[in-house]
Amino acid sequence: MIITLKKGSKQKDIKAITDKIKVFGYKPHISKGKDFTVIGMIGEYAEKYKEAFEVIDTVEHVSEIQKPYKLASREFKKENTMVRISRDVEIGGKRIHVIAGPCAIEGKELMINTAKIVKSAGSTILRGGAYKPRSSPYAFQGLGEKGLEYIKNAGVKVHMPTISEAMTVEQVGLVSKYCNIVQIGARNVQNYDLLKAAGKQKKPVLLKRGMATTIKELLLSAEYILSQGNYNVILCERGIRTFETATRFTMDLNAVPVLKKLSHLPVVLDPSHGIGIREHVGTMAKACIAAGADGIIIEVHPQPELALSDGPQSLLPDQFKNLMKELDLVAKAVGRELLY
Repeated sequence: MIITLKKGSKQKDIKAITDKIKVFGYKPHISKGKDFTVIGMIGEYAEKYKEAFEVIDTVEHVSEIQKPYKLASREFKKENTMVRISRDVEIGGKRIHVIAGPCAIEGKELMINTAKIVKSAGSTILRGGAYKPRSSPYAFQGLGEKGLEYIKNAGVKVHMPTISEAMTVEQVGLVSKYCNIVQIGARNVQNYDLLKAAGKQKKPVLLKRGMATTIKELLLSAEYILSQGNYNVILCERGIRTFETATRFTMDLNAVPVLKKLSHLPVVLDPSHGIGIREHVGTMAKACIAAGADGIIIEVHPQPELALSDGPQSLLPDQFKNLMKELDLVAKAVGRELLY
């Protein structure tokens, strides 16, 4: 249920409503828009208290949220959410941000060198995996906390915020300690304990869609994070598994306009994983921006042939630099910005 306050409502009016919600045993969720403040009262049987709020003078109207994902829906918040990552980086606005770096953090110097490469090309967020979910138990599993130290150090050196994936509840605290964004990967999109843990910490969360996850299921997973009080959630489309075997996955570009209609959360796309073939990553990256993405994720490696993870889909430094210039042109063509 959402309670919309009248225009010009004061902080004391908001507090009166939230206190009443707490008395009924629910947790209030506040969304302040340009003109109105909306307070969500989420939970089973919340609608039975509708009349108790309708009689309050400062309340404009009370309505029930029809979607199963309450806080993630446009019914709860009509304006686009903009997620602040750092002083200079905010995802969800006019500017498109490029998240770039190696698939896996392989060493201190390699991380620093790659950070310098992607920074000089115009990337605004540095990525790298310290914990790697791999299909084979014999594949490189990541450097763990040492890898997080390396990416933090590289980010400080080049003045870039960082992102890395947490695979377990215990890793959420570690990743949030070292990085600016906690990533929940495609294989853990419905790991509900992990989602709750990500929601209880304060760093922004990038939530990747699973290879067989519907849009509704993705938004319900986002709801787990939002329901814990962390409203800084970024949705990520990274390709779904279909009957097609010519590429690693099938990029679902349909997801961008659909997600933006259903939800106020920003949407980024990951063409590196979506197609999995270096020579086609750039083409799909341009398509992602044309479709309306708020950001894209690109894997870059100085020597992809030696990479310990996902070398075949990682761009070479020169390829990435050239692609960034092309992406800037596409961004401008759709009324957005990419490079300063």
